[in-house]
Amino acid sequence: MAEEKKLNNKERFFRIYANLPLGVREEIICLVEGKPITWNAAYLEIKNSSKLSQEILFKLEELKII
Repeated sequence: MAEEKKLNNKERFFRIYANLPLGVREEIICLVEGKPITWNAAYLEIKNSSKLSQEILFKLEELKII
């Protein structure tokens, strides 16, 4: 069930990202481990399923962005 939740968050992120204007993609959307994360940085991390991507998805869900 937890794996299904992660996939849903990932899919929601990609849908939102695809509809963002190019200029907005450079804006900071959250802080993870004290580092600012832009939409573009989040996209790369999530696309590559990095360790950091799970933290980003959690943060975005917590902030009700996805």
